[in-house]
Amino acid sequence: MQAHLLSERSSVFVQADPYAVSGYVNQHVGSHDIRLPRSGSPQASLNHSKFASLDLCRISYGGSVRVTSPALETLFHLQVLLKGNCLWRGHKQEHYFAPGELLLINPDDPVDLTYSDDCEKFILKMPASLLESVCQEQRWLHPGQGVRFLENRYQLAELEGFINLLGMVCQEAEAAESMPRVQEHYAQIIVSKMLSLMKTNVSRAGLGSPTSSFELIADYIERNLKQDICSEELARQARISLRSLYGLFERHAATTPKNYIRQKKLERVNACLSDPTCTVRNVTELAMDYGFLHLGRFSESYRKQFGELPSDTLKRRH
Repeated sequence: MQAHLLSERSSVFVQADPYAVSGYVNQHVGSHDIRLPRSGSPQASLNHSKFASLDLCRISYGGSVRVTSPALETLFHLQVLLKGNCLWRGHKQEHYFAPGELLLINPDDPVDLTYSDDCEKFILKMPASLLESVCQEQRWLHPGQGVRFLENRYQLAELEGFINLLGMVCQEAEAAESMPRVQEHYAQIIVSKMLSLMKTNVSRAGLGSPTSSFELIADYIERNLKQDICSEELARQARISLRSLYGLFERHAATTPKNYIRQKKLERVNACLSDPTCTVRNVTELAMDYGFLHLGRFSESYRKQFGELPSDTLKRRH
């Protein structure tokens, strides 16, 4: 397994100062802090390769180093333990990772890891934007707060074909001639594979599948409220007839798609006007953000739904 995940061709540090390696990791792989043992002189090594929007990294600190970070914010980390062991603390639990185990770190997960003296890891860094774009391209759905892996730990052997895919990506990353388009395709494939093999909050059914439901369509609307979503466009997205779309909304919401979308837009405007933490310069600008171009009709629709004018809602939060 180890021989396939970055070779000496990607070597950046060999038997080096752990703080120098940590500084490089902060720049290329993810923000973190390290704490070294008081005694001894650990020697760290690192291999690194940039691959499309991914970063591939193989690292060892040579000592019992503790690595912490509040959160990775816009990054996902996939970490495969190659040698030694690594103590992970998270979600009110602890786990000693052994070789062949895989850890997934979401952007909002705090990082708290302690490496054994002989610990060596392979790390794959992925921007959250890549996972979002793959979902969008595949027309997979996920909650508005973004993609999230629901389980952090996996046995690599249980993920069919995944280690071979990682090996192919590493070989391509170290190829003599870089081919950006090929790298982009590989990056999309590896993310698609992860979203298929691992437990996430992504619904891979998609809007147009036979298992499509009103909930999936409602979630699509919720995530695109600032867009101009007409009934015809929604039917095209869901790959159903306009008549079927109307029937779906009649059964589940007792209204038309157009009225439902307007109602949800108004609810979002109301939430923003009511929330002191939501930046609102004025009612007009917010209304136009959500496609209400006729301000008189907007104010009247808002008053009918919430019993007051939007300007009154804004005044009350101060």
